[in-house]
Amino acid sequence: MAEDPYERFGAVPQFTVTSEDVADGHPMGERFRAAGGNLSPQLSWSGFPPETKSFAVTIHDPDAPTGSGFWHWAVYDIPASVTALERGAGSGQASLPAGAKQLKHELRDVGYTGAEPPEGTGMHHYNVVVHAVDVDHLELDPESTPAVLGFNLHFHTLARAVIVPTAAFDDDL
Repeated sequence: MAEDPYERFGAVPQFTVTSEDVADGHPMGERFRAAGGNLSPQLSWSGFPPETKSFAVTIHDPDAPTGSGFWHWAVYDIPASVTALERGAGSGQASLPAGAKQLKHELRDVGYTGAEPPEGTGMHHYNVVVHAVDVDHLELDPESTPAVLGFNLHFHTLARAVIVPTAAFDDDL
């Protein structure tokens, strides 16, 4: 299990996230990258606290040369009865479970945008995080950024599950 990238803000219990598509510490397949298909990976989770009322899923690249990283996906208000997102769920609202909401990623489109590290920036790590949330709905403006979602999750996360796949520009491998 990957380290919790949020632990420095206060540790919470961990649960398990798995994927048919990405693995902790391993390179992302081409179809999950921006130039190769731009599909969000399949994710499944288990072992979360019984008092969980909803989930949020975020994918963030802290290695992006921006000073603040790069948000690739932010989904929240996933009903507590849902324990998986299918491959490609980030391609549109119709692909998500009823009630779930997506925010715009760094390129200002709603949904998922794949990994595409710039040349010369080395290996990037993609924090794929499932947050078990203590409320059914987070009261967010639909134009909020993923960072605002993260701020709200700080106060509402019961537990987290993390996997960290990687990617690099072809010449940096």
